[in-house]
Amino acid sequence: MDFRFDIIIEYIPLLLKGTLWTVGISMLSILFGSVLGLAVGLGKMSRRGYLRWPTSIYVNFFRGTPLLVQILLVHFGVVPLFIGTTNAIIASIVALSLNSAGYMAEIFRAGIQSIDKGQTEAAHSLGLTHFQTMKSVILPQAIKRMIPPFGNEFIVLIKDSSLFAVIAAPELMYWSNAMRSQYFKVWEPYLTAALIYFILTYSLSKLLAYLERKV
Repeated sequence: MDFRFDIIIEYIPLLLKGTLWTVGISMLSILFGSVLGLAVGLGKMSRRGYLRWPTSIYVNFFRGTPLLVQILLVHFGVVPLFIGTTNAIIASIVALSLNSAGYMAEIFRAGIQSIDKGQTEAAHSLGLTHFQTMKSVILPQAIKRMIPPFGNEFIVLIKDSSLFAVIAAPELMYWSNAMRSQYFKVWEPYLTAALIYFILTYSLSKLLAYLERKV
């Protein structure tokens, strides 16, 4: 096997550019997904049926259908509906955020429900409203317990972002495929991409482990 380091060196600037897009899309998606996931998770725990049922359907849909299908629906259906044309970056962020929200909703729900109900009752007895209780008593404790699954979700998003190559988003796998198409090589582009993904996810897992210990 003639392994060519020269084509890897040639593509390093483009691969690094794609890596920045991968990280950027993943960070925005985890941010938007967390905000939406918190709202969906609270809705799913609500006693009001008009909140509980739609949020349950949302979670089941995005957890029960392939991300690739969601990407194609958003890219070719949802995004053109709002901006009149396709846009790979916008579609990537929207699709990954919506998908992440479905999983984050369950993480928030499990974290909140893991806190003893006696704390909620004690807060109410002190005159705190439900919103104040959730904001000042329950969520601060729940978030500490949610750091490991939250980190796992971020790692999954980084790896899942590779699917955006199918809609030509300029992330890491897009440029790896470009290298393969130009030189008809397989090992060089995909081993390089695998190494970069490993560095990203391993570094993130170590950072999250440090944060977990500190918290």
